[in-house]
Amino acid sequence: MTQLHIESIGHGPDLVLLHGWAMHSGIWGGVREQLAQQFRLHLVDLPGHGLSPACEPGTLEHMVEIVTEILPERCMVGGWSLGGQIAIELALREPARIEGLALISTTPCFAKREDWEWGMEHKLLLLFLENLKQDYAATIHRFLTLQMSGDRNAATILSQLRKHFFQRAEPDPGTLQKGLKLLQDNDLRARLEAVKQPVLLLHGESDVITHPAAANWMHQQLPQSQLVMFPHCGHAPFLSYPDQFITCLNEFRTLSR
Repeated sequence: MTQLHIESIGHGPDLVLLHGWAMHSGIWGGVREQLAQQFRLHLVDLPGHGLSPACEPGTLEHMVEIVTEILPERCMVGGWSLGGQIAIELALREPARIEGLALISTTPCFAKREDWEWGMEHKLLLLFLENLKQDYAATIHRFLTLQMSGDRNAATILSQLRKHFFQRAEPDPGTLQKGLKLLQDNDLRARLEAVKQPVLLLHGESDVITHPAAANWMHQQLPQSQLVMFPHCGHAPFLSYPDQFITCLNEFRTLSR
């Protein structure tokens, strides 16, 4: 089994936070201290990211299995972007252990399909994958910039994002390529109706990576869901609106227990 890097701090109900593609748990640095006043936080580096070693075969199912091994007996799980898809699978796999989900800038299906207009074009994901192989640094910088597109404080937030990202070693290149393949292939729409836990949906109105309409669609499919949209906000509401983000999680905590 792959040994995941986890940092646990604070006191209170257990909250596991899962970062997105190409990132690591240091991305929560702007909100961790305040959240730790209300929660027992478990900040996880997913396989091949941050301080966690890569694993094979690197499928979504395998990542879910690995994260399952480190889950507290009962907890809330918060997932950002790709981490949100992992959180959904965890909720389906471990309904007795997971009391609630916070899905941050999450979509059930990243890629556009004939019956799903709110995804990224397949050719764009393929181009991104090819560019990643040829020039890792430039591709990552473009990805970070894209996350802040449409944000009212794009320059400031982008600076924070880059600062957090480069605090740790570069993600494993093979893991990044597999992660992009996951984003291209994953489609969790048909599985959402099986999620029985309370769900908090947190999304930026200007997000160009996971379309806001995807969050609205999930809100309609999930009977026990709340949706909070952050105005003039890109792909990282916990960086753009840290205080409001923390308030939302604190208020949701009482509803998911």
